[in-house]
Amino acid sequence: MDVANNSKLSKLVLLFVFDKMEIPLTEETILDMCSSQNAWISYMLCKEDMAELLESGFIIISSNKSGEKYYSITTEGRMCLNYFFVNIPSSLREEISNYIKANRLSFRRKQEYFRDYSRNDDGSYTVLLKILDPAGSKLELKLNVANRASAQDIYKKWENKASEVYGALYDILIDD
Repeated sequence: MDVANNSKLSKLVLLFVFDKMEIPLTEETILDMCSSQNAWISYMLCKEDMAELLESGFIIISSNKSGEKYYSITTEGRMCLNYFFVNIPSSLREEISNYIKANRLSFRRKQEYFRDYSRNDDGSYTVLLKILDPAGSKLELKLNVANRASAQDIYKKWENKASEVYGALYDILIDD
């Protein structure tokens, strides 16, 4: 059965992905995972099916304090998936499960760890680093560095070091 051209099956695949990821997801993350990184669902069908799942109450949108929108599966969506997940070919379910297991942390980091830098009038750079969650910012840091090389270095390291930085700050500031 061809998922790319079957709207009912692609909706089940989307619900399955939401269920397996176990966290709210941005539209960009969903499209990247289902359409770009894998050919589970075509880009346009994925967008259409997400709108229909939203309209039918199987997924919901929530926004964080920054206004970024996150999609998550509802109880009704889980019930629907529970009844019809056998319609997803077992080989595809296994492929999705294995992919998510191997890449969950990477997608979570892309979604939760924001980074950017900009040049200041004096020639220095400001690096903006954030750890986000669906409820809002957990941590926001602005660092002023002397040059672009330093800004780029921090930018590159943030995705792998964010949780470590957060943990260290938490330990220093919160724990006695």
